[in-house]
Amino acid sequence: MWSTLTALCFGMAALLLVVAGALKLVDPSGTVGALRALGVVVDDTRVRVLAGAEAALGALALAVTNEVIALAVALSYAGFALVIVTALVRGLPIDSCGCLGRLETPPGGRHLLVVGVALLGALGEAAEPTASLIERIGDDPADGLLFAFGVLMLTGAAVLLFRVGRRPSVRR
Repeated sequence: MWSTLTALCFGMAALLLVVAGALKLVDPSGTVGALRALGVVVDDTRVRVLAGAEAALGALALAVTNEVIALAVALSYAGFALVIVTALVRGLPIDSCGCLGRLETPPGGRHLLVVGVALLGALGEAAEPTASLIERIGDDPADGLLFAFGVLMLTGAAVLLFRVGRRPSVRR
């Protein structure tokens, strides 16, 4: 049971990297603003390069799972956790954490919860790798699709948690 739960959390972590990376490729401004508030000198191009790497790592993790890929995913989420904790400890006035481009709220406990679950899933997968999402579908389509549904549900819940309390944007 634990290996399935860990694999689901790892699948969510991987899919979230794909979704978040893609959204930052389209609109990096939320991430640029969050990183600048932390004192990191970045521009749209640098954020887009990192976002592309983020999406590629997530896609790779969905296709192939091994210790190295799982550790790379874990390192990504450890970095995200560090950014969130730093922003919270410093009390920085960040309007959007930048996780999903500009679609979410300021960094907070909800972000730490999602990032923590993703980090634990990645560490668990690194310790005891299981079949990737794509491998599961290839090995047993019915079981693999059920697993994929679970990953989609967890990822959807994570995105909703990022967006809870988001103020509607005002166009001028």
